[in-house]
Amino acid sequence: MICTVRVCPRASYNLVKQNINALIVHLTKPAANGAANSQLIELLAKHFKIKKYQIKIISGIRSQNKLVNIDVDA
Repeated sequence: MICTVRVCPRASYNLVKQNINALIVHLTKPAANGAANSQLIELLAKHFKIKKYQIKIISGIRSQNKLVNIDVDA
């Protein structure tokens, strides 16, 4: 399953919200050195109750708008 994700780094709390067109994820980590991307993978794994290796960022590594592949079958 491929999801569109909007990331808000340096938020004061961690939260995953379902929007009509995308997931909106608030992260406490900054976007520097990939810290926000790794926290995004951790939060999505908890949200969907899957392992971290089942989530891959397809595009948008350096952007707030990302395409994420979530492999729920593995």
